[in-house]
Amino acid sequence: MSNTSMNMGRATFYEDRNFQGRSYECSSDCPDMSSYMSRCQSCRVQSGCFMAYERPNYMGNQYFMRRGEYSDYQSMMGMSDGIRSCRMIPMHRGNFRMRIYERENFGGQMHEMMDDCDSIMDRYRMSDCQSCNVMDGHWLMYEQPHYKGRQMYMRPGEHRNLREMQGHNGMKFSSIRRITDSC
Repeated sequence: MSNTSMNMGRATFYEDRNFQGRSYECSSDCPDMSSYMSRCQSCRVQSGCFMAYERPNYMGNQYFMRRGEYSDYQSMMGMSDGIRSCRMIPMHRGNFRMRIYERENFGGQMHEMMDDCDSIMDRYRMSDCQSCNVMDGHWLMYEQPHYKGRQMYMRPGEHRNLREMQGHNGMKFSSIRRITDSC
């Protein structure tokens, strides 16, 4: 298997619950599914990992999906209208590295992470993380400790104000996990 095919993800999105209705097969980012189907209520992820968003253009609540079947978005994710956009998460092979900051614009305490953290408060004595710099790998940030609650996908790059990103007004982050090849 080539490197390219190893990094490819593939998912099929369905208009109705239980994999019914019109479908759309996706192997890359899709900023607006409305041109392919009127709504999206279920999905099968055949390979790779995806982030699903409840609004177009990668906005609103998001949910991480790995290989598997998702027969009913509303009950599983609490998304009122189902999925409106999705992003394929490229697999990262190598080291993971992220710097988290207590305040926006890289202010306050700073800690460098290379592995998962189930409680930012317990490990670093930080009550919140408001900015970060993802240097290596792809990460998921969670609203609550122990990888629970709302999620946000963090790609490599500088993220100066997490509270204003993608409509997560005021959301605090309490745990962080690497997205590894266990997808």
